[in-house]
Amino acid sequence: MKKAFRKNEIYTVLVEDLTDLGFGVAHIDGAAVFIADAVMGDLVRVKLIKVNSSYLVARVEEFLEYSPERYGRCPERCSACAYRNISYSRECELKEEGVRRLFASDMQGSIKTATITPSPREIRYRNKAQYPVIKKDGKFAVGFFAPKSHRVIPIEDCPLTPGVFSEICSELADTFTRLGLSAYDEEMGTGLIRHIYLRQGEVTGEILLTLVVTSFDFPEAESIAREISSRHPEIVGVLLNKNSDNTNVVLGDEWCTLVGRDHIFDILSGVRLKIAAPAFYQVNHGAAELLYTKARELAELRPTDTLLDIYCGAGSIGLSMADKVAELVGIEIVPSAVECAKENAKASGISNARFYVGDAKGTEHLLSFAERDLGHKLLPDVIILDPPRAGCAEELISLSATLNPRKIVYISCNPKTLARDLLVFKQFGYVADTVYPFDLFPMTGHVESLVCLQRQTN
Repeated sequence: MKKAFRKNEIYTVLVEDLTDLGFGVAHIDGAAVFIADAVMGDLVRVKLIKVNSSYLVARVEEFLEYSPERYGRCPERCSACAYRNISYSRECELKEEGVRRLFASDMQGSIKTATITPSPREIRYRNKAQYPVIKKDGKFAVGFFAPKSHRVIPIEDCPLTPGVFSEICSELADTFTRLGLSAYDEEMGTGLIRHIYLRQGEVTGEILLTLVVTSFDFPEAESIAREISSRHPEIVGVLLNKNSDNTNVVLGDEWCTLVGRDHIFDILSGVRLKIAAPAFYQVNHGAAELLYTKARELAELRPTDTLLDIYCGAGSIGLSMADKVAELVGIEIVPSAVECAKENAKASGISNARFYVGDAKGTEHLLSFAERDLGHKLLPDVIILDPPRAGCAEELISLSATLNPRKIVYISCNPKTLARDLLVFKQFGYVADTVYPFDLFPMTGHVESLVCLQRQTN
């Protein structure tokens, strides 16, 4: 930095850019300053609230001129969505440019970036939401964590989720208050109710409600479940999930069904899916169908192929391709998701699919159950990878390359870990030509990406 900055200093700056975390970017004497709630083109008077050796953080004191690009899309105060203050078309431009910039670096060489595929819906697209709860002045409130904190900001209606989610949360908050229940206090490690977790089938409309609690010693639980189910017949099951650990993880390992069933059904890419509460399932149904269609196109499957689907979840993507191959094998670490995948294959009349429990981090025995059951060594022609945001461990990349598939189709929810993993794949002889961005998460800073890796001919 060119000068010594101090907290609480006031400056006037023109915002130049917007990060995928929702911070406007400006410069003061060559130093980058990040400003919450500002967008490119805003002229603002700011106060420095953090001085770091390599950057500054400031708070807006006054908007002197609003940017012509400013476009409010959310009235809530949680500020959790990075692109809530710009238009959807501008958001897509920024996401595409961010992916292009990442993959145009010297490290990535000549990987091209395709035009981003926008979401069919920019609001009300999420089929899953996890709401932390607080109790203040004797009343429960439901909301989201403020960015970079564990401070819960109460909300009335998140525009990304179905309206019925807000209705259910509001009614539950009133019920918890009336019954005098306690909300979990993270600092003290006390209290009963931690989160309200909802997921819905886009096509079926079915809703699964989970109350995340610190103890199953909850006498009022069943009456709450019956009351909320009677008000909302679309709720097909109410569960308790026990999480008594002092952790950032929302869900614990213990489940209890109070009313109805422990799963919902939905239809995705023509396949009827049974989805358990902890199972992975894409949160944006319409955009996921577009993504899966492209993945299927890039895979160029053949009738004699064996398809290996790692991180298969409830089997949605693999089952959508099963009719094009001779054999489908899915691997997933969550046992309940594997059971759902097996039932989904049976319900859809798919007889060439097998699913097994396996940890993609423990590659040494990842395929052992499958190979023992199938009676032969697994040599896939095509591999599907759909890892969590952390991406793939190098051991999994090595295993995938050692299996020598014709193609590896990699779906990523984090372009940065995808870029990192592609460099490792290149060391093992697999390269990608084009990255295809898909917007599965409108208004947020997240973007899905899809690549198809092939063996280098030389």
